[in-house]
Amino acid sequence: MNASLSRDVYTQVTDTIISAIEAGAGQWDMPWHRHGVTHTRPMNALTGKRYRGVNVLALWASAEARGFTTGLWGTYRQWQEKGAQVRKGEKSSLVVFFKELSVDEATPETGEPARGRRLIAKASYVFNANQVDGFVASEPAAPANPAEVLSQVEAYVAATGARVAFGGGGAFYRPLTDTIHMPDRARFVGSATSSATECLYSTLLHELTHWTGIKTRCDREFGKRFGDDAYAMEELVAELGAAFLCADLGIANTPRPDHAAYISHWLTVLKADKKAIFTAASKAAQAVDYLDGLQPADEAHDTEELEEAA
Repeated sequence: MNASLSRDVYTQVTDTIISAIEAGAGQWDMPWHRHGVTHTRPMNALTGKRYRGVNVLALWASAEARGFTTGLWGTYRQWQEKGAQVRKGEKSSLVVFFKELSVDEATPETGEPARGRRLIAKASYVFNANQVDGFVASEPAAPANPAEVLSQVEAYVAATGARVAFGGGGAFYRPLTDTIHMPDRARFVGSATSSATECLYSTLLHELTHWTGIKTRCDREFGKRFGDDAYAMEELVAELGAAFLCADLGIANTPRPDHAAYISHWLTVLKADKKAIFTAASKAAQAVDYLDGLQPADEAHDTEELEEAA
């Protein structure tokens, strides 16, 4: 794939996500916050592996825009292998994988040829289970009980070893003390679209994603590339990490009240740099992988082996 086509893949995916954000920005409601199909992470119907990084966002956005009620996806050929048939006229959705190529490059010091490696973005086109005949998708799981303490989430957070302090008026991660601070549980209230439980855990997982960013963990820095936008990028990483974790742990994510302030800045960053959403999604996936790695071995889960570019 040549460089212009690779850039076109970045542009297509980024534009899809920007459109989805802009469609929801008026109500502070991002496509990865909604109930129903976005309650779980998109999964490949044939392999059973979950998609990663920017592909999660792209498929959530596509499902939301087109009213799909299932998170199962596959290529035309994969659906055939499942004994199903994509209906005539159905439009595919784009996902991206990165292929590593070996290339001959001249070394700067001597000018002599040397072997190098380069990641090339390649497009793959998938169809939702709602677009095929011969396959019956199961009903999506119901949202969590608002009054329920989610023991699986409590266990997940505890296994990371992160120190979480409840009390006070805000939610934040404090690098100086390496602690996560949360309001008292009783201060989380439900809304017309989200339960108090969903609000609490999506907020906690947002801060837990921030917790992964220090040098001794994921060493997440955005440097000169994003400059003054580095703060917005870190917030987007934390939001995406929370969204991925909420999907994996069975929580319907919900916007926090302060997210409205981030939206316009996110859009500015994404429109200025077509690879920014790939970077944010990749860093969020890395954070989730790190947190998953702290879990007991029997809690491990498979994800679709589509690498994301940083």
